[in-house]
Amino acid sequence: MLVEVIVQNAEDAIQAERFGADRLELVSAISEGGLTPSYGAVKGVLNSTKLPVQIMVRPHSCGFQYSEADWEIMKEDISMVQQLGGTGIVIGGLTAERTIDEQLLKRVIELAPELDITFHRAFDEVICQDTAYRTLAKYKQHVKRILTSGGKDRCGEATAELKSLVGQSNKLEGPAILPGSGLTSKNISDIHQSVNASEYHFGSGVRKERSFCNELDEMKIANIRSVLT
Repeated sequence: MLVEVIVQNAEDAIQAERFGADRLELVSAISEGGLTPSYGAVKGVLNSTKLPVQIMVRPHSCGFQYSEADWEIMKEDISMVQQLGGTGIVIGGLTAERTIDEQLLKRVIELAPELDITFHRAFDEVICQDTAYRTLAKYKQHVKRILTSGGKDRCGEATAELKSLVGQSNKLEGPAILPGSGLTSKNISDIHQSVNASEYHFGSGVRKERSFCNELDEMKIANIRSVLT
């Protein structure tokens, strides 16, 4: 099983790798749900770890619909990731009808076809996750996984929905389902038994006192690793 950990800087990345994470998600402004990190943060993290790093590309926290002006910003940020040697991004957008913004996705793929894409939790705001999954499965050569809490605030509230999505992923051989939100060392065993995903995403649940103001907690990550064997 693969363990992905949210990091905010190079210090986090070094700790996460040392404590046993398999992949990192680099974000800024975590209190806003995660926004694009700075040039300095991206460079620092990429230079500090050998782990795969998925870099958030999200210009604002005002929903998941993006204007042409927003796209111009995102385009520059994606180019920055490429220039610094990044290999993965976390991105997503929706239409006004709360369906997958395929135009945005096509633009991203055309701009950076070599990048590994995680479609982020915009997926939890779609009108129908089954339909949205089928849409994203068309782009499975580029969209490798979908970060989701099953349409609920926390994964623990949506184990049936997440299990269904994992089943759909297996059936269509499409993007992997990456459950995230509310996962901790205490609940991951029960959630994994219900959902049976192949990878999981951890944020505050692997921090001391569950705060992003604090450093990562080695024991919590070790406990998670012992469950996901």
